[in-house]
Amino acid sequence: MSECRNCGAFVTDRYASVFTPRDVDQPRVCPRCPDRTRTGGDVREIRGTRSG
Repeated sequence: MSECRNCGAFVTDRYASVFTPRDVDQPRVCPRCPDRTRTGGDVREIRGTRSG
């Protein structure tokens, strides 16, 4: 089972295999992170609040 390194949320193994390098089991950020987002190959702070 994989966890997000930023917020600790559970992520599926499929999500981790798509969004992390082969030698990394824990993604740096996930869709549930309230303060970070993925942009290309980088992780950055969000610019505004997310609604949803």
